[in-house]
Amino acid sequence: MDALRRIVRGLSASARVLPGGSSVSGAQLFVLRQIDAAPGLSIGELAARTLAGQSTVSEVVTRLVEHRLVARRASATDARQSELTLTASGRRAIAAVEPTTQERLATALTQLRLDERETLATALEAWVGAAHLADEAPSMFLEERASAKRASRTATSSPRAARA
Repeated sequence: MDALRRIVRGLSASARVLPGGSSVSGAQLFVLRQIDAAPGLSIGELAARTLAGQSTVSEVVTRLVEHRLVARRASATDARQSELTLTASGRRAIAAVEPTTQERLATALTQLRLDERETLATALEAWVGAAHLADEAPSMFLEERASAKRASRTATSSPRAARA
């Protein structure tokens, strides 16, 4: 269990304050680095590179676009798809930041043998099932979903929540 504690501690500490004062999560830094490594990725390609679902990656990218760290433009070959690139601010944001825990974990996962990855995945699925968490929607490590943030903000600002 010490290994799990180390992983959780590393992931918890992965939010960073960037030069200029804006903060991004470790998941956002991970996504920024993946886009930097392969400019022009689609959401689907980025999801595959980050080992996350397309909807989760799309939410992270939307926040990065809002913070002007990522630019999204229509693909020249398929207008239904967007291509993602870093803005100058996005490139500056990752220039001085060391690899995130997410990056180190994803890299280490690829270094395991296939049978080790399969054993790990099976054991984790069994553990999650036993904890009755199998119905929880997966997201990127410690990246709060936008819908959950909106619900939280609405609940805390509504008159009904104030009376409760």
